[in-house]
Amino acid sequence: MSDDILPVTPELWPHFEDLFGKQGACYGCWCTYFRLPPAARRQSSRERNKDHIKSRIEAGPPPGLLAFQDGQAVGWMQIGPRADVPEFNNAGRGSAPLDPMDAGDPEVWAISCFFVRSKARGAGLTHRLVGAGMEFARRSGARLLEACPMDQSKDSRSVGLFVGSTRVFEQAGFVRAAERKPGRPLMRIEL
Repeated sequence: MSDDILPVTPELWPHFEDLFGKQGACYGCWCTYFRLPPAARRQSSRERNKDHIKSRIEAGPPPGLLAFQDGQAVGWMQIGPRADVPEFNNAGRGSAPLDPMDAGDPEVWAISCFFVRSKARGAGLTHRLVGAGMEFARRSGARLLEACPMDQSKDSRSVGLFVGSTRVFEQAGFVRAAERKPGRPLMRIEL
């Protein structure tokens, strides 16, 4: 586990919790942004978000991958069937599926979020996470993997980059399938 990328399982919860810290990353989101409808997010709290993702991890299958460096979790990527992140499928979002049937298709997966420790940024970790995610999705029966990253940000520390950078996905072989919102293409790759 020293420098591995592993599917997050209940046994790895302490590492996930340590990575997200007391604040729960990204203002207490705990990677629930695409899991909860806006009204539920507004009424939620840091602790409820933490409980929600912990329950999801405990229920399985793994909803994402943890990257380790020297035995410490340094990065996270949420990946799984589109149905597992319902807000990613919302028709008003740039991430909405091209075919509405894809929202419930267990073979159509999405990479929806990243979180990387500040000390691990700028070293290609998101590239490695996407590569590992493609293999994880393929082994899990996915035929199509999608993401809705952003083209650019004025600041590489921008919280908006939680969706990833198009450059990372382009280098992994993803192609632009649609661009409903400027700078936020829906990208996909056939596995």
